[in-house]
Amino acid sequence: MDFIKKYCLQIVLGLFVLLAVFASVQSIALGEKTYVEGGKSYNRYNNYSIFKYSFIHLKEGQDLYQLYPEEHWDLYKYSPAFALFFGSMALLPDWLGLNLWNLLNALLLLAGFYLLPGFSKSKKAWMALFCLPELVTSMQNEQSNGLMAGCFILALACSENRQWFWATLLIAISVYTKLFGLVLFALFLCYPQKGKVAGYTALHFLWLALIPLLLVDVEQLKFLYQSWGELLANDHSSSIGFSVAGWLQTWFGVGDIKRYVLLLGVMLYAVPLVQFKKYKNYRFRILLLASTLLWVVIFNHKAESPTFVIAVAGVALWYFIKQQLTRLDIVLMVACILFTSLASTDVYPPFVRNNYFVPYVVKAVPCIFIWAKIWWEMMFEKREVGRNLEVSV
Repeated sequence: MDFIKKYCLQIVLGLFVLLAVFASVQSIALGEKTYVEGGKSYNRYNNYSIFKYSFIHLKEGQDLYQLYPEEHWDLYKYSPAFALFFGSMALLPDWLGLNLWNLLNALLLLAGFYLLPGFSKSKKAWMALFCLPELVTSMQNEQSNGLMAGCFILALACSENRQWFWATLLIAISVYTKLFGLVLFALFLCYPQKGKVAGYTALHFLWLALIPLLLVDVEQLKFLYQSWGELLANDHSSSIGFSVAGWLQTWFGVGDIKRYVLLLGVMLYAVPLVQFKKYKNYRFRILLLASTLLWVVIFNHKAESPTFVIAVAGVALWYFIKQQLTRLDIVLMVACILFTSLASTDVYPPFVRNNYFVPYVVKAVPCIFIWAKIWWEMMFEKREVGRNLEVSV
């Protein structure tokens, strides 16, 4: 036990590396699949192929945001900058590039927990382990959600150390990966030197916007941004995903009110931010990060199962920052383990998953209630506990 306690972070690191490699090998070994009945077969690491070919299309001056059914299934939806940076892996053999991609997602999330101040080694290890089932799901789908969660958590760690250059860079990277990273800029309200933060933010957004000029000319880059904007504008489909909107529709028969749910979510998210005096308390800042990690998933009508590694990272921060747990906290955490983290696994038979969990967006429900609990604590919790850093804001 003493050995495990002493080397818990190293043990978790080894486990993360092992599972990242396992997820990559599994995707390659399982061969091909079809995404529609009778359709063309594609490899099992289709999302990686989308990212890989985005670099090739960028280099060849093609539109990134149209279908290429001969190469992969579905559309590329990230920025031109992301396509450029993915070239570092796209030029490698798939078996190597895929492993590096999954390792990047796993290790960036782990680094976020490891570098976060105010938590013991054992709590950092437990937070990482709590996220592991969802991280594996994300890696098995070759998605960028581990990277997103890692950028969010690392941004707070850098902010606590007043490393504004790195904090703003991490958030900018998250935005150029998935636009919902913009929400995390609310975190900077809690810190001083807002002018410096704004300057670094502008710098990072500018160079990330322009860096594709290394491969394309100005007119092509302008075209790509227009095409990306049109894709995102038309992406508001009938999908409700594993979200608050999906929960309301499938459980209570509420109609298509995605826009109203999102508007309500924005207002609720912003309300705790009017409590300026709480900004100086570290627990409040952790809760704000936890709220953000959950919010960008449960209020996203396109949220899929692999996205939930972001949400459960928020759950982990909320749970392990506590010095005293209530019975409700424990019940919510157990519900999250049973019905969010394990909902997509073979713990439940396919009949249960396909006929109940998926149609009734069960995976999202514990996260919705935990987000509500975090919101309540941010608003009404009187006793401030945890690491308290006095800062001028």
